[in-house]
Amino acid sequence: MSLDVIALVLFGALLHATWNAIIKAGTDKSLDAALVAAGGAVSALPFLAFLPLPASAAWPFIGTSAILQFAYFQLVAAAYRAGDIGLVYPLMRGVAPLIIVSTSGFILKETLSGGALIGTTIICAGILTLAFEARKGGRQAVTLALSNAVVIASYTYVDGIGARISGNSISYTLWMSLLPPVLLFAWAISRRGINAVAAHIRYNWWRGLTGGGGSIASYGLALWAMTKAPVASVAALRETSILFALVISVVVLKERSSVWRYVAGTIIAAGVLVMKLA
Repeated sequence: MSLDVIALVLFGALLHATWNAIIKAGTDKSLDAALVAAGGAVSALPFLAFLPLPASAAWPFIGTSAILQFAYFQLVAAAYRAGDIGLVYPLMRGVAPLIIVSTSGFILKETLSGGALIGTTIICAGILTLAFEARKGGRQAVTLALSNAVVIASYTYVDGIGARISGNSISYTLWMSLLPPVLLFAWAISRRGINAVAAHIRYNWWRGLTGGGGSIASYGLALWAMTKAPVASVAALRETSILFALVISVVVLKERSSVWRYVAGTIIAAGVLVMKLA
């Protein structure tokens, strides 16, 4: 994988960690996640007129991705209610690239080099190491996290393939971002009522715009990278977002840290280095 692809994917990982921190710091994670999705759609709208439409073959992938993204956000909220983020997040983000690595040869007919495979495995091991510091979580939390790892792997495949056949990965990303917030807010209104949802939007709209712009840019960089490098390698490298999340949690959110965080950070950094040298 070339240095410019690695650098842009790592920047996207930083953006991913930032918008997740915005959700984590909010008072209502489900509605804040919907706001971030809506912010991504709003950020995309001004650029659609200047980009070509995705190829017709890509539209089924865009629709499928929207449904999977809706399931992803719902499972994120449920998993965080059931268990500690120190257990849930590493399982979701660490297991997903392992699923992709183990199945990409069959699904995409991609072959990873030995160095890329080792680097990917090291990154995943570093992410999963963070689960050792979890203070709360049981069978339900683990089940929800692992279920969401399957969803993450699924939409990664869908969007990786969709971006490649769309003819323009940026256009694909922007069009793909429009439908998930519609589904999320329709669900929220059906469960809570329009007044409660409108009140949350009125006081927290800035979270959506700030996080949404970072979200769409982060995923767009990842999809672009998937047109230049194997999906499995990009998926694993993107999950270094958890390393940036650790720094944000300690420096910005003033959360207590344990030795496992630093061990995981070292392992993840080693995996990135191996991937670069591969």
